[in-house]
Amino acid sequence: MVIARTPMRISFLGGGTDYPDYYLRRGGMTLATGIDKYTFITAKHLPWYFDHKIKVHYSTLERCDSLDELRHPSVRECLRHMGIDREIEIHYAGDLPARTGMGSSSSFTVCLLHALHALQGKFINNAELARLAVNLEQNVMQERVGSQDQYAAALGGLRLLKFNQNGSVEHQPLVMPQARVDELQDQLMLFYTGLTRTAHEVLEDQMAKTKSGALDEDLSKLGDLVPRAVDVLCSDRSLNEFGELLHLGWEIKRGLSDQIASDQIGDWYSTARQAGAIGGKLLGAGGGGCLLFFVPRESQANVRQALQNLCEIPVRFDHVGSTIVYADLN
Repeated sequence: MVIARTPMRISFLGGGTDYPDYYLRRGGMTLATGIDKYTFITAKHLPWYFDHKIKVHYSTLERCDSLDELRHPSVRECLRHMGIDREIEIHYAGDLPARTGMGSSSSFTVCLLHALHALQGKFINNAELARLAVNLEQNVMQERVGSQDQYAAALGGLRLLKFNQNGSVEHQPLVMPQARVDELQDQLMLFYTGLTRTAHEVLEDQMAKTKSGALDEDLSKLGDLVPRAVDVLCSDRSLNEFGELLHLGWEIKRGLSDQIASDQIGDWYSTARQAGAIGGKLLGAGGGGCLLFFVPRESQANVRQALQNLCEIPVRFDHVGSTIVYADLN
């Protein structure tokens, strides 16, 4: 039996430039971090004498005799990739609900691939794990996902991710004193809106515009915010500047599609700003999920009171990435 643990992620800036339809033409970059909210997957061999060959526990329980019968696309294609088509049992548990904009689907794929490699006694480095997850999600499952979530989940840490026109991905960790990291973490507030959505639903309009090139100017502006944010973080300048860049990103991102932020989400954002948040963003593709704000310590009580109807989620950075926490291959 193997147990794997993989972080979910927060994407601060540059989201949208990590889609191949954009970065293979113009290059892209994002700033993202793994967080201390995790996907856990247990994988074990299923004894031959059960009356089914494959058993998968998630929000649904699936028992079947062939991969083609599996309804969960990530489980089905990860097992197919690993050459496993029988005598396998998989259990999923997560620290956050699905469809919250925290990269849970890619965290799941990365975690499952890690667990299955370990179950077969195979080592895979975390960068290769991310690359493999990107390929399976984008090219095999045909999911509308970018390329940042898999790297943030697999590698952890606060990272500058560069997506090159030749398809390669660079993943550079930000080197910052721990006191600076703590200062940043202490001024982030995360709220769950209770609204769930699938990236497919929200991204249809945005991806059509991305493919046509209609969003190139706005996406370029979003990408340009990333090195500016890195400069702020890796200096002794006020972190309030980072919050201001988040707000600029929010204003640009809302213009990409009318599906990204509803009137209700816009009202919550404005309320937080009026209460003292400097900037923020809606995590993920949009339409629901979690709102992240940069809030100076002295304003956090006001923001918390203003958004009292939302669920605040305490969050810190993960610095480990995907890992095997237990393995018994006997």
